[in-house]
Amino acid sequence: MRQRMLGRSGIAVGPLMLGGNVLGWTVDRATSFRLLDAWVDAGLDAIDTADVYSAWVDGHRGGESESLIGDWLQRSGQRDRVVIATKVGMRMGSGDTGLSRHWIIREVEQSLLRLRTDHIDLYQAHADDTSVPLEETLGAFATLVQQGKVRAIGASNYTAARLREALATSARLGLPRYETLQPRYNLLEREDFEAELGPFCAAEGLGVINYYPLAAGFLTGKYRTEADLGKSPRGEGARKYLNERGLGIIGALDTVAAELHATPGQVAIAWLIAQPAVTAPIASATSLEQLADLVRAATLTLPAEAMALLNNASAPPG
Repeated sequence: MRQRMLGRSGIAVGPLMLGGNVLGWTVDRATSFRLLDAWVDAGLDAIDTADVYSAWVDGHRGGESESLIGDWLQRSGQRDRVVIATKVGMRMGSGDTGLSRHWIIREVEQSLLRLRTDHIDLYQAHADDTSVPLEETLGAFATLVQQGKVRAIGASNYTAARLREALATSARLGLPRYETLQPRYNLLEREDFEAELGPFCAAEGLGVINYYPLAAGFLTGKYRTEADLGKSPRGEGARKYLNERGLGIIGALDTVAAELHATPGQVAIAWLIAQPAVTAPIASATSLEQLADLVRAATLTLPAEAMALLNNASAPPG
């Protein structure tokens, strides 16, 4: 797989990252191990998770995904072949949350233990915490980099204004800067990213590892009528896309998919991979069949005519 750089970190990854949010939640241990094995066997190497996965499940407190990945790393011996990205800042089952120095320094130790590793390749602020000065948050991350516990840092769900302020703070204080941004971006939701965040990341040389590439599964073509929304628990989340624009995008995906002997979901992810501002979209799989679809998407090249069709169909309103 062709490698892409995560900003100026010196860390290279394949064109797609495996989302770990489902591991230990909707995917059991045995299947998770098979998925991780298949991911590496396919030549892909980046895995994204978070300490909070999956604290929202009854009986979970967070750390379930990290723990499962750590068990797989120990069993497989693949630590040197993968790039591990995790996040801190969301509310854990314990009630702890935020980006204070105290919590970051404390929680990274728990993530390292769960992941069964001595370092995290990319440690990300999961969400902005305006209650804590950026100097404190970035200073805490700097300590972890100096200690060798973290190779590079990134941000998730930051606005362009706050990301700009964070980079300026790092430059002013001589601290490590955020090298990546994890925003929400897909064919249906282009406007917010493309208006400010995308151009800013490109100008500053930040890597973009966007999440939600298939918009709750809508871009797979699974939901085409209201009756289809009952096909899965995520169906209601796709209801807002079931309109003229959404169906127009599905129609364009169908056309391109038929021409390339691919699936609409594969085409939707390939469109993201082809965006100049994007480094590697993050996508999850709950079965080996879904994972095979992701691998195909990572190697799918869209011709100019297909890109134009998709760009026109998905152009933001207004």
